[in-house]
Amino acid sequence: MDLGLKNKVVIITGGTTGIGKAITRAVADEGGIPVFIGRNQENGLLLLNELKKNNKEAYYIQVDLHNTESCKKAVLETINKYGKIDALINNAGKNDSIGLENGSPDAFNVSVSNNLNHYYNMAHFCLEELKKTEGKIVNISSKTALTGQGGTSGYAAAKGAQLALTREWAVELLKYKICVNAIIPAEVMTPLYKSWLSTFENPEEKRKEITKKIPLGNRMTTKEEIASMTIFLISNKANHITGQHMFVDGGYTHLDRSIT
Repeated sequence: MDLGLKNKVVIITGGTTGIGKAITRAVADEGGIPVFIGRNQENGLLLLNELKKNNKEAYYIQVDLHNTESCKKAVLETINKYGKIDALINNAGKNDSIGLENGSPDAFNVSVSNNLNHYYNMAHFCLEELKKTEGKIVNISSKTALTGQGGTSGYAAAKGAQLALTREWAVELLKYKICVNAIIPAEVMTPLYKSWLSTFENPEEKRKEITKKIPLGNRMTTKEEIASMTIFLISNKANHITGQHMFVDGGYTHLDRSIT
């Protein structure tokens, strides 16, 4: 299936590792031009070199998205380089375990800000270009927005806000034919997830405990499966889908786990 992404300029935040890295590769594989953003220059340059080696057009920007001006700089740099923006994929974030008991009001504020504000900032600075291209926005959220997890108030609050903003922006941008959707992963093996597992006495036992509760196939969702949904939502095949929260989780969030 031709998704019509050839030469489409797609910004991916947190695009150098985990889910973001898989999305960057998927955009490039479809002939799109991923402009991927990440703080770790080593990871960014390794991915850029990989894509270039495979004759794929791509561009890496190293900025800290926690700074509003850096968000603006990244968008302007993209426009200066390619002259347009066809899609924005807000993905960067970190489950930083700031809860009621293991946090503080100041730490909560920082956690929410770090996981949420750049979603708004990037959309705001991309908007004029997205109007011209009748572009797409995809917000990568998390099941914690709906199920809770415990001990991660800041992250869960930010992820819930991302889902609210998805519907708010979908309404506000209808007149520009800009589609806005969210993807909700549950259990996906990423470097951050692996780091979390390593905090347990027996990481492999904990992984098995989790996967046996995932209804479809008793396995985690792959990064590539999240990427596949993402590139579909920014494609011409999804021109009449907006304001949706798409669960890519093997039934983890909604199906009765007693069946496992």
